[in-house]
Parts: sequence; C-alpha cells; structure tokens
Amino acid sequence: MKILNNNLSLQIFNTLNKQTETIVPIKAGHISMYTCGPTVYRDAHIGNLRSYLMADWIRRCLEYKGLKVTHIKNITDVGHMRQEVLEQGEDKIVDAAIKEGKTAAEIADFYSKRFFKDEKTLNILPATIFPKATDHINEIIEIIAKLIEKKIAYTIDGNIYFSIQNFKQYGILSGNIKINNLLNNLRIEQDSNKINPNDFTLWKKAEKGRNLKWESPWGEGFPGWHIECSAMSIKYLGNFFDIHTGGVDNIFPHHEDEIAQSEAYTGNSVVKYWIHGQHLLADGVKMSKSSGNSYILNDLKKLKIDPLAFRYLCLTTKYNSRLNFTFSSLKASQKALFRLQERIWIAHNDINLATNEQDYYENTTEIWEKKFLQCVYNNLDLPGGLSITWELMKSDLNNKIKLELIEKFDKILGLKLISSIKNFKTPTNIQKIIQKREKYRSEKDYNSADRVRNELYNSSYIINDYTSKTLVRPKVKWEKYNNLWQTYSSSKEIENLTKNNPNKKFSIGIVTFNELTELKRSIKSIFKFSKNNNIEILIIDNGSNHKIGRWLEDISSKHENITVIHIDHMIGEAEAKNIIIKQSMGEIIILLDLSIELSGNIFEPIAKALSDKNIGLTGPYGLKTNDLNHFHDGEGEYGYMDAMQFYCFAFRRDLVNQVGFMRKSFRFYRNLDIDYSFQIKNYGYTILADPNLPVIKHQHSVWNSMLPATRDELSKKNYKRFLDKWRNRIDLLEINKNNNN
Repeated sequence: MKILNNNLSLQIFNTLNKQTETIVPIKAGHISMYTCGPTVYRDAHIGNLRSYLMADWIRRCLEYKGLKVTHIKNITDVGHMRQEVLEQGEDKIVDAAIKEGKTAAEIADFYSKRFFKDEKTLNILPATIFPKATDHINEIIEIIAKLIEKKIAYTIDGNIYFSIQNFKQYGILSGNIKINNLLNNLRIEQDSNKINPNDFTLWKKAEKGRNLKWESPWGEGFPGWHIECSAMSIKYLGNFFDIHTGGVDNIFPHHEDEIAQSEAYTGNSVVKYWIHGQHLLADGVKMSKSSGNSYILNDLKKLKIDPLAFRYLCLTTKYNSRLNFTFSSLKASQKALFRLQERIWIAHNDINLATNEQDYYENTTEIWEKKFLQCVYNNLDLPGGLSITWELMKSDLNNKIKLELIEKFDKILGLKLISSIKNFKTPTNIQKIIQKREKYRSEKDYNSADRVRNELYNSSYIINDYTSKTLVRPKVKWEKYNNLWQTYSSSKEIENLTKNNPNKKFSIGIVTFNELTELKRSIKSIFKFSKNNNIEILIIDNGSNHKIGRWLEDISSKHENITVIHIDHMIGEAEAKNIIIKQSMGEIIILLDLSIELSGNIFEPIAKALSDKNIGLTGPYGLKTNDLNHFHDGEGEYGYMDAMQFYCFAFRRDLVNQVGFMRKSFRFYRNLDIDYSFQIKNYGYTILADPNLPVIKHQHSVWNSMLPATRDELSKKNYKRFLDKWRNRIDLLEINKNNNN
C-alpha cells in the first residue's frame, strides 16, 4: 500500500524541556525508544495499559513515516522499591509468591505472560526486546560500582545510596530543584542509614530469610527500583537514545532518579525526549487495588465488551489530559467502535465499482491522508484523528477510496478496522434463509418476510435492508449480553424519585454481590414478618454473576413488590446505597445488611420511633464516642447515640432532600454509616438506638472474606475521610449535648 510521501513529522511535548518539539532522530532513519514496563507481581490495570497505548501510538506514528523503531520495554521481576517501600520490609513479588504457593520466578513468569496477552489483545505492537531485570544484575552492579568510584554513591552496611547533593542537575525533569522540598514529595519512612534522608537506594542488603537476592561486591542483596531501567536502557539503546516514555506518576521520583543515575554514570545526557501520559481515573478518583477500582482487562471481557473498545475510549482524550474511566463511557465507546466497524462492513459490501480518473483518485487520497496526519502529528492529537476518520466514513467518497484510507489511518489508530469485517460474516445456512426472505419480499408477502426477520433476530442475527441489497449480520457479544436485562454503570443513570410522593410505607434496601445464600435468608425473613405492612424491596445487584442475576430476575418477576437494579460492575458502597435512596417510594427507608435476618416485626417499632420528627435515624446497633477518635458499641442501651451501624439503618425518606445523599468517595462500607449519621445529625436530628428490635446478626461475609491488612487499610482511609469533614464538630456529640444542658 502506497503511503503518502511528505515532510510531516511528529511533534510532541517533551517533559524535559517543557515544550512541544519535533521528533528528530539522533540517527537518521532510526528511533531508539524505551518504555517503563510492568512489575509482574499482579495484572497490569487499565491505567497502566493507557500508558502503554500512548507509547504504541507514538511508535506507530514514527513507523508510519518510515522510521525504524527499536523499542525496549523492561520487565521488573525482582520486586521493586516503589518509593522505597522495601525499606519497610515489603516485597510484593515475594509476598505474592508465598500467598499463591509459588516461587518468585514462577509468579513473575505467570504475570509476564498475562501482560503479553493483554498487550496483544489491545493490539499493542510487541516491543523489540522485553528484557528482565533479573537477567541484568551484572549490568546493574557495574553501574553502581562506577557511581561509587565517582563518589556519587556511598556504601553503608551493605546498602548503596545515591547522593543527590553530589549530582548538581538533580530535579531537572520534575522541577524539584529545591532539595529540601523532596522529602515531602516522597512521603516515605526514612532509612536511618542514609547520610541525607532524600538520597535514594541503589542496592539493598538482603534481610535474613530473603530468597530473591544476588551476590555483589557489597554482599548479598538486591537492586533498587530505579537502577534497573538505567542498566537496561543503556545496554540496549546506548549512552544517548531518542525517547523514554511512561506515566506522569513516573516523573518523580522514578524518572528523576533514573536521569541522575544514568547521567552520573555516562557523564552526558542520556535521553533526548521524555514523554509522559496523564492519569486514567476511575469514577473520578485514582485507581488503586484497595479502593476496588483497579480494573483489569478481564473485567471488561466479563461484560462481553471488546477490549478494543478501551483502546477506542483512550483515543477520545489526548494522552496528556486526564481521562475519567467509567463503565458508561466504556459502553459508549463499544457502541461507537461497533458503529464504525459496521459502516466499514457496509462499504465493503456495497462497493461502487464506477472508477474516477486515476489522478483524481490519488489526489483525493492524499488530501485526506495529509489532513489526518497533520492532526495526529500535532502533539499526538488522536481525538482529532478519530474525528477525521468518522468524517471520512460519513462522506460521499467512493467506498473503494474510503476503505483504502481507513486501512492507512488504522496503521496509527490500531483498531483492527479492516479485519473487523470478518466479524460480520454470516453462515451459509443463514444466507439461504435470507434468499428465501428476499423471495417473500419480491412476492410482497411482507408478513412472512417479517416473520423470518424476527426468527433470525431471536437466533442472534440482525437484518438491514438497503436500497441495493439486504445485509445480515450476527449479533456481537455485548449485544447479546446487554439484552438479558437492563444494566447500569453508575448512580447518575438512575432516576431520582425522592421528590415524588411516596406510595409505600417502607422501602427495604439490600445491596448484594454474589451472596445468594445470605440474600435468600434475608428476603425470606422480610416476607415472613411484613405480611401486614405496605412494603417494597429494592435489591441492588452490585455486579453479581449471571447465575445470581437470573435468580434475581426470576424472583422479581414473581413478586411485584421486589425491584432489582442490575449494576454491570461492582460500584462503591455509597453509590449503591444512593441508588436505593433514589428509587425508594416508601415513607421510611430501611437499609439492611445481608448479615441481618429478621426474627420479628421490626416495622412497627421503627415507624413509632420515626414518628417523632426530632429523631432522624434509628436501628438496633448504635455507636457512641467521647472525642471522635474512637467509636464503641452502644452496649445494648436504648437511647440516643452518635451514630448508627449499617446492619439495620432506618430513616424517613423526606430527610433526603434536606441532608442529601451519601458521599460517593466512600467505596468501602466501613465508617460510611458514621459519616451519613453525622450528615443527619448536622441538621439537628437525633439518632435513637433500639436494641430490642427483633433481628439476628450473622457473620459478615464481605468482612470475613477480606485479608486483615486490606480491610484495615480501607477502614482507615474511610475514617480519615470522616475526620477530614467532621473532626471540628464535637458539638454534635451526645456527650457534649448533655453537658450543655
């Protein structure tokens, strides 16, 4: 295929010089490029993958111009010191190996293969070389020894540290010129061995019992996080290479330290262009495993969404702008990608064989190609390039020209647009049925023709009648999946009914995720003790599997007072409960945890308590505090409390329009109940605990299924969120109200 011969070159923002620059190869016709690769102790999340997509698009732009690209992407398989957490005794690869009963090498190999598969799935071009850190210990030791010789690094008790005071250019990339400010940026527990607390580790002495270690002139140990990239980039690309890519979170300290090591070792500038991609947020917050929003590619596959829809989504926002990932936006990208593929398929099946003059054909092609390249070469403006692609497909150009241009554009976009045509292939037996339908249409037997259309639709085929011909295609996976039942991706998609007049006495809200036994027990107890009450049950299916989804659909079809709202992935606890509040039509909302089983009629005593307009919240499990630093159980007392636990949490629906919804930043349930209790108390309402409410509290399945360290971390984060807002509101505490009286 002929590629446009022009003088256009890729221009992109260089973090080092803080300006957009034209990429000019150090060596004519060749680009040397290094990308910080994955640490293979678990799956790369989609935020990591966005960074690798950026590097892929840079490479594709350069190769489109005819440049040869040598691309190095390292594999960190030694357990790196992310902001030197290893100094606190944590090694993630070793930790994962112990938990899974595997050696560090086995688990690194397992996740390396998963990473390669993810990159292939996203159509990311494979790097020229994927060097492993464990294969380059000798190169790492050589650099460290040279730095010690130059007195830029020093040794203390088998540990080697880089002295940033002895490298005058430290801070050139990130702007952290003032050394005294660096400590605040690191936020780490300090190593008392360091001469300067801001120095970083090059080599760490192996602690007793450590398996992943190597011999060195300074004794057994292992390398720091930053040094491996210096060793591998220099080995494969030389002392001065063109491009180094990574995410903005790599700028400091990782890339800053890498510059210091590499330049101190070589005595010259090592990288010409430093290019960084912005964060991928999830529902507006940073991705993290502890927050439950660290999505991996398999999470998308479970929803039957084409992973290339994520690539498409990343194309809609510039690489140097934050992209907020939501499953709603992913679904929209899936639909947009499919519509684009469908247009290409239609063009492929309806080619206009009328030819234009050859010179007009070539000129038209060149005009569109130049228009596309001028856009994407302008600081990697891929959203603009995607827009031009759509503009092309909607134009009245000859279909042959469209398909040739799409093939060219896709060398950069990487969406497999031409090869997607095969996804629309229809089996021979279906084509015969279509021919039969065409006969019905020619005979004007439209009832029979419509019957065939409906039968094929139910058999997962869609018919489209065009002026010149009829085309039939199979439904894609996401179409089949989404037709099972209505699903939502966030509370924003749910209608807010709180200002409508109530039509029930009680709304009972339950959030479930793959907890069928507990769910059945809870629903059974509600039905048993609510026979004489006007109730509705709202169940939020928070990303459960299809088996539970089908069970919920079945039970809701049998009971008109049960409403099920399916969420396509696990959303945060506050957001799930906000959906219940939004959809509730009862005068009183009762949020029930699945660990609770009713053992009697709780409805009448709750209604009686909340008939007092001064009481805003009631339930059996109250909490007290004297100073906000520690909440303790109400010890079975009947009376006013400082907060109510979520096990059984009841309040009047009319309060919502006054106190608002729960704060969505609480993705984990712990301490969210305290936070919302204080929202209610802030408007002058009291909280009444009634320990005599007839309920049985079973084991909490979510709490028991989590590792102690994880649940402690999540609990602490939520408690900090609570304190950040309420730490100065001790006037709301019952103990202070009593003292004031």
